[in-house]
Amino acid sequence: MDQLNAMRAFVRVVEVGTFTRAAELLDLPKPTVTKLIQQLEGHLHAQLLNRTTRRVTVTMDGAAYYERALRVLGEIDELDQSMASSQARPSGRLRIDVSASFATDIILPALPGFLARYPEIQVDMGLSDRPADLIGENLDLAIRAGAIEDQSLIARRIGEMMLITCATPGYLAKHGTPQHPRDLEDGHLAIGYRRAGTSRIMPFTFASPKETIEIQGDYVVSLNDGTGYVAAGLAGLGVMQVPTFMAMAHIASGRLVPILTDWCTKPKPLHIIYPPNRHLSNKVRVFVDWLAELFARNALLQGKPLLPCPGGVAAEALAHQSEQAA
Repeated sequence: MDQLNAMRAFVRVVEVGTFTRAAELLDLPKPTVTKLIQQLEGHLHAQLLNRTTRRVTVTMDGAAYYERALRVLGEIDELDQSMASSQARPSGRLRIDVSASFATDIILPALPGFLARYPEIQVDMGLSDRPADLIGENLDLAIRAGAIEDQSLIARRIGEMMLITCATPGYLAKHGTPQHPRDLEDGHLAIGYRRAGTSRIMPFTFASPKETIEIQGDYVVSLNDGTGYVAAGLAGLGVMQVPTFMAMAHIASGRLVPILTDWCTKPKPLHIIYPPNRHLSNKVRVFVDWLAELFARNALLQGKPLLPCPGGVAAEALAHQSEQAA
């Protein structure tokens, strides 16, 4: 029995929940994966998996073996990596998932420089705002804004994103300019932003030195993608709260007008997230370091508001709350 390959096959089946998907990710025939795990169970004299026609579940013995096998395989991978030449050029396919706005506004314009430095790396980039299944989709990393809900993921904080409330001149001419956040609940439309995979509309949040307010305004359109969200705002469909890096050019051109500037908005932490218990390859390491440097050079991705926020005390408190939540 090839015990190492059998252990790798077992770990992958546990992670993705099916023999078929595990075989695809391991680039092995499904019968080979089945045989490896049968041999492993025979070698251990223990049943590791319960199999039905619909699903695969882990036995108590299998759960215990999975935890130990994961550590052993991680140490082997780390040993192999440490023995490789430190001068070896990073290479291979890098699978990442980011929002379309980060891709188009931040990453893609700078990517030629990265690829010129590492010409043997190939980047497969998925664009979405939804929570990524890093293991099931075989992703190396993803970039996400907000608190990390899956605490099993490894996260590296690379910045903080501020929001600004704005609308088009045409919208404001028709509906008037709100003077207080509560005005958005009377005679105004708010463009709705839905978290991908849910129907929940995210509220607008405002803070002054005296109070914090959440507004759930009426809307005629909601979206689950940041790029589409900004396009709806530019079409005059309502008031929106948008990341400053996405609004900056449109405000400078006069297509958007900042409103309620006496109020701050809660910053959102930015993270690179990785699958748990995975050794980072050279290609992932250099890309993560490059991303961190890229985001660090952009003041609007490091918690700096596009316009001065009078509620400085509230802004500092909100930033502290955001840090604690992350």
